[in-house]
Amino acid sequence: MAKVVVLGGCGAVGSVAVETLAKQDMFTEVIIGDHAMDKAHQIISRLGSPKVSAVCVNAFEPETVHKAIHGADVVLNCIGPFYSTVKPILKAVIGEGINYVDICDDVDVTLEILDMDGEAKKKGVTALIGMGSSPGATNLLAKLAYETLLDETDAIDIFHTHGGETVEGEGVIGHRFHCMSIDIPMYLDGRLTHVKYFEPDGMALRQTFDFPVVGKNIPIYPYPHPEQVTLPRYLKLRQVTNKGSVLPNEYYNLIRDLCGLGLAGTEPVDVKGQAVVPYDFAVAYILRERERILKETGFSRPCGCCSVIARGKKDGSPREYRFHMASRSQALGEGTGIPAAMGVILMAMGRVQGTGVLPPEACLAPMDFVELISKVMKLDARKEDGDSFGGVIVEMVDEKGRVTKLDI
Repeated sequence: MAKVVVLGGCGAVGSVAVETLAKQDMFTEVIIGDHAMDKAHQIISRLGSPKVSAVCVNAFEPETVHKAIHGADVVLNCIGPFYSTVKPILKAVIGEGINYVDICDDVDVTLEILDMDGEAKKKGVTALIGMGSSPGATNLLAKLAYETLLDETDAIDIFHTHGGETVEGEGVIGHRFHCMSIDIPMYLDGRLTHVKYFEPDGMALRQTFDFPVVGKNIPIYPYPHPEQVTLPRYLKLRQVTNKGSVLPNEYYNLIRDLCGLGLAGTEPVDVKGQAVVPYDFAVAYILRERERILKETGFSRPCGCCSVIARGKKDGSPREYRFHMASRSQALGEGTGIPAAMGVILMAMGRVQGTGVLPPEACLAPMDFVELISKVMKLDARKEDGDSFGGVIVEMVDEKGRVTKLDI
């Protein structure tokens, strides 16, 4: 039996993780660590489980983090944006000697927390980082193709889109601004390079992709997620790319255009004698306009898909495997929160190997994850309108371009 603390347990991702973990008999306590106590108590009331409780946490006040996690067996960190929160939280967790899981998807700070590996090893701590959808499930599906499906793997391309979440907050908008503003790593021709979102090298990588269940010809853009940096450390590859977007397109375009105009800046501007931070205005405006856009585009329910395309050779012939984690009822919250909970469950089961700061491909067996998440999410259990309602869709493309659906 174990005690888990979910930091950011009131958010779109964290709340799903809390609900998933509360259903597992192996956890005797599931504690929501968040600053939004009203929301925390609403979640507790809705779940109706005596094992779920809440404690107030401010990510920027280390003493509240230490107090909340003391005595826990595992800490799950869902507090974003990670480029500003993950380092002090991980430092506190390592200091307490507690095992840790997060969903960090900011590549720049991922490199910094990987440097905390030695500190974690000294304390005997296992820190599983980037255990969401992308990164997370994507890393493990790439490893599955590399180890069991292909004799030689040349490229891993990761594409994702989602939208329509019932909850979206400032941290999510801040993450998107960050992704559009920093240098974006891409592993191309066997070496790590960087492109800029708004400049020609980044614009050249934009494309469209047909996502099963979600839609066809969806524009996707370079994303600075950690897979491009971590996967080549553990798998011999020539290419790793990551591209994504948010639905509906009109909403993503609004965020992109405001960022391109410089409204992600944090330097105050004098507006009729009042100091206004462009970032604060942009976030508030985006969140206000989001409801209008969702209504006008008829985007009435969440959806999402994350695809991993593995290309290489099998028996000397070109071969491609496509993994699509698709849902017409689940989006960012479920798509990220459930894999994060799976990381915690696997940690409690003793299936996470090694100590230190580790991405999923370094410490998890892909089939452990696939078998567990299939049971928890009840994937492929429902169909609607003759199309897949949700689940993991696996396709094989042979040297003649013929597509065959597979079971794994």
